[in-house]
Amino acid sequence: MDYSNYKILVVDDEEDVTDLVRYQLEAEQLIVETINDPSRTIGVGRDFMPDLFILDVMMPGIDGIQICRMIRADSKLKQVPIVFLTAKTGDEDRILGLETGADDYICKPFNIKELVLRVKAVLKRSKSTGSADTDRSLKIRDVYLDEDHYQLEVEGKSVELTATEFKLLKLLIERKGRVQTRENLLMNVWHYESDTETRTVDTHIRRLREKLGGQADIIETIRGVGYRVVES
Repeated sequence: MDYSNYKILVVDDEEDVTDLVRYQLEAEQLIVETINDPSRTIGVGRDFMPDLFILDVMMPGIDGIQICRMIRADSKLKQVPIVFLTAKTGDEDRILGLETGADDYICKPFNIKELVLRVKAVLKRSKSTGSADTDRSLKIRDVYLDEDHYQLEVEGKSVELTATEFKLLKLLIERKGRVQTRENLLMNVWHYESDTETRTVDTHIRRLREKLGGQADIIETIRGVGYRVVES
């Protein structure tokens, strides 16, 4: 996959961090813009229109969690993937970040090569979601997934999904009735080959169930294994 036309907006109040991330991403032919003043994120984001945000969490004035919520509420930016880069390493912090709408969560101090790989993985799954076949749609009970227009309808009402949530639900519906292990979902949706991030799957499943509302029970938990979509 060619990443040379993808744009990344990096937001961190520490200039040495943004300089390092910019250097490494530009070495991969990505187009990078950096901000050290988090209050400028939405304005710059709407002008720059990145393909992905990298956000620090702990910043003065306005933190990354608040910015993430603002991005997800913005009509122009709400579908842009978000990767958190933060010194907050607790499980609760990770879960909060993912529940807020982030697509990945990387802890400081970080390995710059891992950061680059994760950024590429998020871009890859975002692209594959956006380029779904235009003549396909998926339906189960009162849940309708339109791959052409990248839309979810639940009981006739439109529901917003992030790129990762869309791909996760699409995969589960396509494999209806078959149990998908957490490790399998990590590999196919997040492109991770390790079981160290299985909480990521659980967090996204919880968010999907909340958005599915009265149809949440189409996603069945197989204790100790994973999940599957069922008709009833």
